Amino acid sequence: MNPSQQRFQKSITTFPSFLWYMVKNLPSVIFWGCRLKKLNMRECQTSVPFTYRTKNPFRSIYFSALCGTAELASGILCMLHLSGKPSVSMLVTGFEATFIKKATQTIFMSCVEGEKISAALQQLSNKGDTATLQLPISASNQEGETVATFIITWSFRKR
Repeated sequence: MNPSQQRFQKSITTFPSFLWYMVKNLPSVIFWGCRLKKLNMRECQTSVPFTYRTKNPFRSIYFSALCGTAELASGILCMLHLSGKPSVSMLVTGFEATFIKKATQTIFMSCVEGEKISAALQQLSNKGDTATLQLPISASNQEGETVATFIITWSFRKR
């Protein structure tokens, strides 16, 4: 990890810094009560609680809260890999979700594709180069049962 990545990791995993960043950039994450549980070069884990703010009329977590938390897991991992690198833009260009079981308790999202992200970003050597990457995210409950899976397609372009 380069020094910039270490600073990013330290700042985003400290709750006040995480809170401030999300208030400025993704306020819905704060409203839902999402948390960053784990972040390193290999993986990112986030969580979303089952509360009145995330509950739908069918007594499960609303799909938008689940999708937002999944995007956060992959996006923070991408941002960690981009820290300290020359300017690269990133954008979600595709999103697939499969809901397997009702989400009726705190849900944990895991993206373990750090090596895949690193390899894709190494391809960006010249201005205008692009890379597209599909990142799977697994959502599980407190018992470890998979409740949903997501595949988020990220597009990167070197500026």
